[in-house]
Amino acid sequence: MKRKIALAGITAATILAMSGMAVCAEEATAEEAVAASYSTVIEIEDWGAAVTKVIVNLGQEVSGEIGTDTFSVNVRRSDDRLETPLLEEGESRVTNAYVSDAEGNEAESGEYVTLELAYGPSITLTSPLNYAEGRNVWIDCDYTITQEEDIVTDQATLSGIVATEYTGSVRLGVDDFNISQGTYDGIEFSMADYKPEDTSGEHPLIIWLHGGGEGGTDATIPLSANKAVSFASDEIQEIFGGAYVLVPQSPTKWMEGEGGDSDGTSIYEEGLMELIQDYVAQNPGIDENRIYVGGCSNGGYMTMVLMRDYPDYFAAAYPVCEGLADTLISDEDIDIYKDQNIWFVTAATDTTLDPVLYTLPTYTRIREAGSENVHLTFFPNVVDMTGLYRQENDQPHEYNGHWSWTYVYNNQVTARINGETVSLLDWMAAQSK
Repeated sequence: MKRKIALAGITAATILAMSGMAVCAEEATAEEAVAASYSTVIEIEDWGAAVTKVIVNLGQEVSGEIGTDTFSVNVRRSDDRLETPLLEEGESRVTNAYVSDAEGNEAESGEYVTLELAYGPSITLTSPLNYAEGRNVWIDCDYTITQEEDIVTDQATLSGIVATEYTGSVRLGVDDFNISQGTYDGIEFSMADYKPEDTSGEHPLIIWLHGGGEGGTDATIPLSANKAVSFASDEIQEIFGGAYVLVPQSPTKWMEGEGGDSDGTSIYEEGLMELIQDYVAQNPGIDENRIYVGGCSNGGYMTMVLMRDYPDYFAAAYPVCEGLADTLISDEDIDIYKDQNIWFVTAATDTTLDPVLYTLPTYTRIREAGSENVHLTFFPNVVDMTGLYRQENDQPHEYNGHWSWTYVYNNQVTARINGETVSLLDWMAAQSK
């Protein structure tokens, strides 16, 4: 992640002169009191990445309780792609504070203090990503963590700490993936992949194709902007008995066609298939009869293209708010789709890719053609299912209707199949060529 780091670079005497605060200790010197730096913890939520904690290195062991008012946290977010880079600046609310180890685990004593921050789908201040010019990217987030109340221990009283030296981030889930690059069909692709803990025997492969805002050359973006890290979660890995996960990244958009955007083709199709086939060849633990492909929006478009052109390769597909217009799908294409295992997901409030023009008529045609294993989950809208985020009317927070992929990552997509309610992921895990 690219960061601008402002080093403290000031002496204890300077802090004293500027603030008038005393830095006193019976055994600790002033220099020890101000030797502070910080790191951040990033978690991937339904709406994208969020900085949920900052961990302050005090440079001296402390113990006891730390209050939420002991430190203030100022954040400056900027995106260098923009003519006016500064996006916002403000105070991030501290919701919990405690003495911890370097990883942020609460401890009775230690040289670190962890500050948990307020975050949510409407709080942009804690987002280390920004969507602009058609893409999500990691942006510059500068933190200034200022001590507002003394920390009193048996050995010392710590005052005047200002931490601005950034020492790194832990990105939970993202850091479990391997990031690599490769050239296929003359095109350089970035990709992220995850291998199950136990690679003995044969395991399925889950392929996720990202949305239109996640193209580029940094494969951590499709993992983070749409929570694709969930496929490596304990819950989903258990459903599949351990699965390989492959998240390729297009340099631009999967929808970039031979004759123009979204024309029913993709300039990346051949290269993507080479990438997938090479990954399978390099990982003999993959069960070639259980390769599943899916993606959202732009990635749903590519899913439909691959299932059409490589009908014998994949065991199942899960196109989400897919972007291949029904008018581009011929009756011959429908005959190809009807013999495959497909589960569509979309929402009625999707104004980006209207289900009436995309998913719904295609699903109906496939079903009427005689498909024995095509399914559809059609949500009325897209809302928070955690119960943590609500609107002023106390209804669940409502997301953009295009974001039906959030239900997939949380295994909240279901349908009635043969008289039973079945989840998408349980259904998918049971499919085999």
